[in-house]
Amino acid sequence: MHLQKITLVNFKNFESQTFDFQEKINCFVGNNGVGKTNVLDAIYYLSFAKSYFNSVATQNIRHSEEFFMIEGAYKINDKTDTVVCSLKRGNKKVVKRNGKAYEKFSDHIGYLPLVIISPADSDLITDGSDTRRKFIDNVISQSDNQYLQTIIKYNKVLAQRNSLLKFFAVNRAFDALNLQVYDEQLERYGLIIYEKRKTFLEEFIPIFKKRYEVISSSYEIVDLVYKTQLDSIGFLELLAQNVAKDRILQYTSAGIHKDDLTFEIEGYPVKKFGSQGQQKSYLIALKLAQFDFIKKQSNLKPILLLDDIFDKLDDLRVAQIVNLVNNNEFGQLFITDTHRERTEEVVKTTKQPYKIFQL
Repeated sequence: MHLQKITLVNFKNFESQTFDFQEKINCFVGNNGVGKTNVLDAIYYLSFAKSYFNSVATQNIRHSEEFFMIEGAYKINDKTDTVVCSLKRGNKKVVKRNGKAYEKFSDHIGYLPLVIISPADSDLITDGSDTRRKFIDNVISQSDNQYLQTIIKYNKVLAQRNSLLKFFAVNRAFDALNLQVYDEQLERYGLIIYEKRKTFLEEFIPIFKKRYEVISSSYEIVDLVYKTQLDSIGFLELLAQNVAKDRILQYTSAGIHKDDLTFEIEGYPVKKFGSQGQQKSYLIALKLAQFDFIKKQSNLKPILLLDDIFDKLDDLRVAQIVNLVNNNEFGQLFITDTHRERTEEVVKTTKQPYKIFQL
């Protein structure tokens, strides 16, 4: 699978532009602010029907314009598929594949597997548990649509339970039987999510550890630790224990929506005890392990986006990543950098076809 062509209309800083891509390596070079990362975000948009960098969809429309459109042509198993994402102010977003609109965007997730490595990934270390849960869910969902549908159902029931708790507070009332209906649904969906997360991490963690060792050329012991309340208590019992607290807070304070991942190095949190270099290696190992896992599950090489990668890593780590391209582990690769000469020098060593776009 590879992206042959992309057309951007009123997307972020682009008025109208088309890029024709090489099957292997494509580089966008130029000064900061010219739109290099925006092209990568458009490619990400075609896979996930949303931006990687901005969750407010209308803010991806070019200033003073009424809509944006992204169109991509993909070569998949000897046939060409066209995917279009568009949004008009005041209207719902539309995603089409070969002219047919999706009723649910979630049906599209996983069709065009993709992994992005970006400076924004530092949020995985610095932000709260929600960011790390989304990382787990994103990796699993690209190869398991049923998991994604279960997450959507769980979150819908969770929102309904929270609304009921607010209703109780406003009306100074309480109906245990009514609440139990939502508890039983949360348990049904939550246990599926819990088991799939556990199974995923059992496979993912060894892949991650191997990637870290290669990238860092280090024998440091790193680990990912799954933190969940369900390891020591049943789901319904957990909800029952917290119902008094939930009534005061007016939201559901316990469940799989509170799961977290602890990032560790030598048994200590990476956030507090990892050097900048160790944190960078840790994040890249996470993303390359994501690539490996999705490739294995989908039997496709995901598109790999490397945003501003060379400015963020030392020569040794860059060399390790480039070596992976030489080994043909990757499929299509997109790179952004501020220095054309540096980028061209690196990609030439791969002996792979490449194309450089000066923005």
